[in-house]
Amino acid sequence: MKKRAPSYETQELREFAEVLRGRRTIELFLQTPVPGELVDEAIETATWAPNHHVTEPWRFILPGDESVQRILDLCRRIVKEKKGAERAEHKRDSWSQKPGWLIVTCQRSDDELRQKEDYAACSVAVQNFMLHLWKAGVGSKWTTGDITRDPRFMEIIGVDESDAFVVGLIWFGYPKLTPSQSRKGLADVVFRLP
Repeated sequence: MKKRAPSYETQELREFAEVLRGRRTIELFLQTPVPGELVDEAIETATWAPNHHVTEPWRFILPGDESVQRILDLCRRIVKEKKGAERAEHKRDSWSQKPGWLIVTCQRSDDELRQKEDYAACSVAVQNFMLHLWKAGVGSKWTTGDITRDPRFMEIIGVDESDAFVVGLIWFGYPKLTPSQSRKGLADVVFRLP
């Protein structure tokens, strides 16, 4: 008896694709706290990202209220130096409305190829984290602004720059507003070779 190829048109696959296509970067959040257990589950899911030689180069930092306040103050100082006091206060106020904070770092490697692979793995881990939360109705925003490269930020989060670097600061919470978005069609991004 001939075995039939499995069908790729399943309800589960369609739902999974919808989660992937539906995820959006969220700018405005409700102030409803996200359960800690859900955040822990999302971080655990993040650790299943593919990583060459199973290096597991990621570290996940959940800053508490005191650390967040220090980060907000640093944000204000950095923006004030570049754009003035008014802009700095606006930025600090905006950031203070972010209900959940996660910082993802990547361990450094002297091997250039491994460093690239590890950074890619950490990026996939961030995506896993965000998708897990999205499926639970929680939005996120991944930022990599100037603050994440500032030595003062590294000091606040307790990371030695010679050991690791920041892949991203991820804010998360229940969306106040979910924007719409579109993508290029396959004809614009797929190139088939003979």
